[in-house]
Amino acid sequence: MADRPRRPRLRRTLLAALITCAVAVPVSGAARPETVPAPAPAVLGPLRDASPASLEERYAVSRSDIRAAGRAAEAHGDLKRADSLRAMAGPGRRFLSFDGRDGGRSAEVVGDLSSARRIAVLVPGAGVGLDAYGRLRRDAAALREELGEGGAVVVWLGYRSPSAVSPAALTTGRADEAAPGLRSLVDEVRAVRPAARIGLLCHSYGSVICARSAPGTAADALVLYGSPGVGARSVAGLRTGARVWAGRGGDDWVARVPHVRVRVPFVATVGFGTDPVAEEFGAEVFDAGDAGHSDYLLPGSRSLTNLARIVAGAEPLGGSR
Repeated sequence: MADRPRRPRLRRTLLAALITCAVAVPVSGAARPETVPAPAPAVLGPLRDASPASLEERYAVSRSDIRAAGRAAEAHGDLKRADSLRAMAGPGRRFLSFDGRDGGRSAEVVGDLSSARRIAVLVPGAGVGLDAYGRLRRDAAALREELGEGGAVVVWLGYRSPSAVSPAALTTGRADEAAPGLRSLVDEVRAVRPAARIGLLCHSYGSVICARSAPGTAADALVLYGSPGVGARSVAGLRTGARVWAGRGGDDWVARVPHVRVRVPFVATVGFGTDPVAEEFGAEVFDAGDAGHSDYLLPGSRSLTNLARIVAGAEPLGGSR
């Protein structure tokens, strides 16, 4: 009985957020990143060979596609996008795939996939795209350094990331679209590196995608951090054999997000349900230190150390519950 007054307040909070987003998105529509044109990329088949020669050939094709997209962005007058793509096509960068259309899709390897024994697949959340890719790359480099010799990171930007302030960021729609692509990538990585440990590191809205791809995943660990919820009531609802972890930093604003799911008539189901770090969800909770929402992969942080340990199959520092 004591809980009943909370539900209307939570519903009003989510409805207010949805209305705010519905107003904000049309106003900013002219600057949407998906409006930047790009040519169709070369057709690449599934990843079947992780030999250095085969991978280098694949990287070269993607580098050519990135450069072509950069020229198109420059001709369009989007110098920010062109500069970002120029950096992505730089010496030593390794992309398994790239498509600059509709906001952009990519999968970059940081480290040596051909010899990797510990592989982290990094799945970013809302508000991440080609224009803001530099921060994501820096995070991946820090994680690769923490993993040490034999570690590699695959940065998977394989979906149309919703704006952080948009109706799409409050529903599972984009995650439902993205999940098959993520599952396919993990399957391919498992096929070419069958003895490696694979950890899915799922940040914020990325955790919703990972949850949707969890049934039957080839990953050894599924790590939800900075998560608003994943659309499932518990770990059992993920229907996965992977070990499920959850963590949230002490300075992460996502702790204040209402953990409910509300059906809005004629719109969608808004919100993502149970808090993944709550005891009733059933995940193993690791110590993420005092991380803010965008700080989980900062060098020297407790959260970075523990994320790398989980990928490696080691117990996180500070224990778990």
